[in-house]
Amino acid sequence: MYGGCFFSTFLLKRIITKKKPDIVHLHCINGNFVNIYELIRWLKNKKIPTVLTLHAEFMYTANCSHAFDCNQWIKGCKRCLDYKTKTNSYFLDNTAKSWHLMNSAFDNFKEIEVVSVSPWLQFRAEKSDILSRIKHSTILNGIDTDIFYPRSKSSKSILPKGIKDGVPVILHVTANFDPLTDNIKGGRYILELAKLFLSQHIDVQFVIVAGVYKTCELPSNICLLGSVFDQNRLAELYSIADITVITSKRETFSMICAESLCCGTPVVGFKAGAPELISLSDYSSFVDYGDLDSLLHVILNFLNGKVCKNEISSKAKKVYSRERMLSEYIALYKKMIKKYGESE
Repeated sequence: MYGGCFFSTFLLKRIITKKKPDIVHLHCINGNFVNIYELIRWLKNKKIPTVLTLHAEFMYTANCSHAFDCNQWIKGCKRCLDYKTKTNSYFLDNTAKSWHLMNSAFDNFKEIEVVSVSPWLQFRAEKSDILSRIKHSTILNGIDTDIFYPRSKSSKSILPKGIKDGVPVILHVTANFDPLTDNIKGGRYILELAKLFLSQHIDVQFVIVAGVYKTCELPSNICLLGSVFDQNRLAELYSIADITVITSKRETFSMICAESLCCGTPVVGFKAGAPELISLSDYSSFVDYGDLDSLLHVILNFLNGKVCKNEISSKAKKVYSRERMLSEYIALYKKMIKKYGESE
């Protein structure tokens, strides 16, 4: 799945050779535009100092972006029970071959360091035989805190159309909202949660921002906005919300947590890996996946309590600012250049 791409890989190697960079920094190179095995082998053989930032799991599973409860990737994939979904292959299970190719590519690569965007992801990466012999660290993703900060509620235009002033707002921001299937982003749980509030006669309004969504009959307390491309508008929505809810089954970081907290809004949701570790513990709460009763309970606790949005935002900015992220990466670059010297 991560092979092929002869011409684009050849071109990339030629560009790197011409530019002679001090550092090559790899991010999420999983879009079928480069031969990962060949690129890693080439960087290793050329002894070019390399930073690999993990945003998903595929670089150490060698196959799937989210392994969930499967642990075959630790020692080597064999027979994958879900290879059609995980690798987009309808006929052959090549997960074992892909794992060995990835393991061989990274073997004895001394001039590389792995950065994970969350402690949870680093813990997982260190367990895999593919990356276990490489130095690891964590640098949290950073966001633009000049955009994501608490906005004033004084202007009525900040409220989405149809939202009553004074009613608690529960915000759900997601790449895709699918309330009809068992989607990884957990849209169906938002639907069930909204119905649960209605059944208990608790007056709240759900506002859903979704890049892609499937239409169906929604409860009266759900307002589906669709895509919001303007980051300032998104920051306004975080600001008017009393709480942000995430219902993902798995997240390797969660920009939504960072953005919401920087706008002064607490976050609740299901335990999904990284969110419960990267969120500010005083202003967030996470329950077992699928436990709607517990999720309802923690939401009501926040709604019935008092929060100071400026206080939350002030603490969040120290953790999630892009300036903090950049300074940590620059420090890593300098350390690697000093350690490994100029690239060949």
